[in-house]
Amino acid sequence: MAFTLVLLLIGALLLLVIGINVIQQQKERVEAERRTELARQRAILDETEEVLSNTGMFPCSSQIVLVLYKRIQDAARIAVTLSKANQKSDYERRLTDLDALITNLQNSPQQTPAIESFRLPDNDRQVLVLVQTLKKLKAILRAEHNKGKVDPTVFSTEEGRIDSLQLRINVESMLSRARAASYMKQYGSSRQMVTKALGTLHTIKAQTPNDPFIARKVDEAKQLLDEIMGAQKMAQPSAPKPKSDEDDIDVLFQPKKKW
Repeated sequence: MAFTLVLLLIGALLLLVIGINVIQQQKERVEAERRTELARQRAILDETEEVLSNTGMFPCSSQIVLVLYKRIQDAARIAVTLSKANQKSDYERRLTDLDALITNLQNSPQQTPAIESFRLPDNDRQVLVLVQTLKKLKAILRAEHNKGKVDPTVFSTEEGRIDSLQLRINVESMLSRARAASYMKQYGSSRQMVTKALGTLHTIKAQTPNDPFIARKVDEAKQLLDEIMGAQKMAQPSAPKPKSDEDDIDVLFQPKKKW
């Protein structure tokens, strides 16, 4: 009887230990998932705020700004539910400010600056930042649209604007590389890049025929192509004049000099 009781107690203790272990592991798993998800929401906040801070580098509509603010708002709301007491108040204050900003944007007239006003920065580092920002912005826009948080008309319009800006940057980059290649007397590569730039320009011109930027760049590319062709022609060695049979006969029968 006593032995059975001891066995039962040992069994109960084992079950208790196992139960405590399972509960502890479950708590650790939940805590790990909480930290992972909170880190993901922080990454969303940081990325979106970075893109938002760079929207002054290009003509940005109020619609795309609203998409960015709403994304930050969603991430902040989730972060509030995942944060502990010492962090929660910070996210709550942030969320209050975001709510006010979004309400103000929604009640204000929509603004859509013309793409034609865009000018590429002179600084190479700024150009790189701009390229990276547009790439991230396009990915964010698609992600929010796939979640059903962006109107299809807004998505189509804004994606088209981003594509147009990326094409313009690409054209500027190709022309710049073509000039550099021409300076290095790499005329074949230079001509190829200018030809490609002209093809891209004609594609954009079909979409925005009255864009003065495109017309100016087409003229610039054509002039550069003429310069490259001229420089290439000047750099080619002149072919030696072929010697004819008649010249050989004249030499053979010409009067011989007397010494």
